[in-house]
Amino acid sequence: MKVLIAGCNGMLGTDLVQVFRSSHDVVGVDLKELDITNPEQCLAVTKVHRPEVIINAAAFTRVDACETHSKEAFLVNGDGAGNLSKAAAEFGASIVHYSTDYVFDGRKEEAYLEEDEPNPQSVYGKSKLAGEDLVRRHCPNHLILRTSWLFGPGVNFIRTILSAAQKGTPLRVVNDQKGSPTYSKDLASYTLNMIGSGCRSTYHLTNSGSCTWFELAARALEWAGMRNIPITPVTTSEFKRPAPRPANSVLANARLEREGFPLMRPWQAAAREYIAIEFRKA
Repeated sequence: MKVLIAGCNGMLGTDLVQVFRSSHDVVGVDLKELDITNPEQCLAVTKVHRPEVIINAAAFTRVDACETHSKEAFLVNGDGAGNLSKAAAEFGASIVHYSTDYVFDGRKEEAYLEEDEPNPQSVYGKSKLAGEDLVRRHCPNHLILRTSWLFGPGVNFIRTILSAAQKGTPLRVVNDQKGSPTYSKDLASYTLNMIGSGCRSTYHLTNSGSCTWFELAARALEWAGMRNIPITPVTTSEFKRPAPRPANSVLANARLEREGFPLMRPWQAAAREYIAIEFRKA
């Protein structure tokens, strides 16, 4: 199977290329080769490579920056997803698109189901929801995967916390926002399995379990051998950020479970492996 991966140099894109190359013909493109906000480029690149599957791992993910760069956020996360979906439909390919827990407002007490009504509060969440809508509109042969709290190659929360700890920076971490940390390597592997199983429409896909940002940071310090580093829990109101965050953005992997798929491993096992690989190399 020939697979075109847009955003191949990003966190998720890097793992997607590695996972898919083991069994498929992969073409990885990033901004230099393909600007997804340019519809003509999307059509031209798809025409040249003729993939059976297009995977969109390109996104504007800097949540706070989206608040002041809303036009760019909607161009990339909304229109860009739509452009790739049009190109996929034009040349008979399917499209896989990644969305986010931030399409929900965080007011629900339980984990969010795929059928729950989105109500994004941030520009980032609104732009990602716009992308979902355009994917559904332009390419019936689609798979939308909502995920959350991604960590993997490059900049992410765990790396930021451990780097700050190594520099002796005081750590103050929010303890009233709850979500499901997800390892990009696991997400890439499950994407491969779901494509192979013919999955379509919208799924939630995260590592199992949930925690607060403070709990994640505290465990990361422990597993990196820095348990003596002081860390202070704070509330969202004490830690002002430009973009509003949902208090509860835990995604239930309900559809996977209903359809008999095994759920991803617990986030604790995934995070421990990531830390062992990235921060405790000999």
